[in-house]
Amino acid sequence: METAHDSIWLADSAADQLPAAVEPPQELTVDVAVIGGGIAGITTALLCKRDGARVAVIERGRIAGGATGFTTAKASALQQTKLSQIRRRHDADAVAAYATASIAALDWIEREVRERAIDCGWERLPDVTYALDERQVEAVEQTAEAARAAGLPVRTTTARTALPLPFDVPAAVVLDGQAQFHPVRYVRALAAQIPGDDCHLFEQSAVVGVEEGAPCTVTTDDGRTIRASDVVVCTNYPLLDRGLFFARTEAARSYLVAARLRDTADLPRAMAISAGEPTRSIRAYRDQDGSPWLLVGGEGHLVGADEASPARYQALERFARHHWDVAEIPYRWSTQDGMPVDSLPYAGRYAPRSRHLWVNAGHQKWGMTNATAGARVVADLIAGRQSRFADLLDPNRVTVSAAPRLARAQLWVGAHLIGDRLTPAESSSAEEVPPGQARVVRAGLGKAGVYRDDAGEPHAVSLRCTHLGCLVHWNAAERSWDCPCHGSRFSIDGEVLAGPATRPLPRRDDMG
Repeated sequence: METAHDSIWLADSAADQLPAAVEPPQELTVDVAVIGGGIAGITTALLCKRDGARVAVIERGRIAGGATGFTTAKASALQQTKLSQIRRRHDADAVAAYATASIAALDWIEREVRERAIDCGWERLPDVTYALDERQVEAVEQTAEAARAAGLPVRTTTARTALPLPFDVPAAVVLDGQAQFHPVRYVRALAAQIPGDDCHLFEQSAVVGVEEGAPCTVTTDDGRTIRASDVVVCTNYPLLDRGLFFARTEAARSYLVAARLRDTADLPRAMAISAGEPTRSIRAYRDQDGSPWLLVGGEGHLVGADEASPARYQALERFARHHWDVAEIPYRWSTQDGMPVDSLPYAGRYAPRSRHLWVNAGHQKWGMTNATAGARVVADLIAGRQSRFADLLDPNRVTVSAAPRLARAQLWVGAHLIGDRLTPAESSSAEEVPPGQARVVRAGLGKAGVYRDDAGEPHAVSLRCTHLGCLVHWNAAERSWDCPCHGSRFSIDGEVLAGPATRPLPRRDDMG
């Protein structure tokens, strides 16, 4: 089988459990409008519906077709080294609360799976954070210490029999009773419960504007208007600038490959992820036919970095083939995550003065539990209930200890905002761009991005991101134009692939 740039979850035809698509009306009034149809948006909308609200979900593409469809779908409270990261920036109560929220979210997902009989391969397994080499031992020890202080019953080991790895490691911390599942089947099964009772689910409908008021107004790219008492932004990266999330959230990409193994006995008996770079994340999967699969992830970097190349996939493939008996690797894909600089997700009021605008985002590569926990917080607040974790996830919190990382993030943005404009063009004309490659080409007094497809047809776009004006970079791994400042991504013809941008890059038809 030829290797496809597609997620194994989205390639599963059995995962399409949604009712037939419905054309949105030109105008609609509901109680709660939810922007984004991933696990965050769907869980939030479903909880609001169960509270008696009329809800509408507005999704740019397909339900679970964004970050949710490209995850490893691990549900865990251990989360690599996340607990020790939080411990460095917050007090002990915050670390314990985060661990408790993660366990509560995991249990909530399991109840949904059991009570609704959702066919999503739900499986409880140990989760392991391991040291790939001696340089990562200290990070494992710090994670174990933070987990124990947070009340998690972790254990440390190096015994091969206790780990899902076919190689020895110098240190590992294990948390039993965590879970893995099929994220697309799960989220689409939740989404199928939303339509009806004056509730709606709209796909292929991109939101381009939101105005908070009484009521709030949501507008889409095709001129439709949805009025709602409350609006919840559940996009992977918050799409509205008014909360200044772009200034305190880094956008990071990571890569995955799905390898079909020759022998079921080789399947890992736990989930695992290394404690540092190079990251190697591992989990097993059995498809509908019972075939054994190994998912290997890692090779992360900030969006728009020049490291985005096919070599990232090749490194993961080499790792898989070196340690397991691989029959083929037919799937490869990358994903994107919002990484708050203080290591906690955002769930609550979009801005300090917001009364009817909410957010559930910044899930920092652990969206199965973090998005679920955030959905429960937002649904509680909209319904006027107290929420146990509202203070922990408050989007308007002030974290002084995160100031150095915030400063580094803004230096990165500033360097690209100014420096990229001073970098000379790579080619003087579009004719110089070889098939299958992209170049920054001189265009009058400015520059344009030109990609020439394998058939020789040029695709030229403006390099100026439509969010805040940074210049986009070519992503050779995914064949897209990516913004290094705030994570927006665009297709070869300028269409928005990921926000916060809502408008496409202008095409440069004069460059052909």
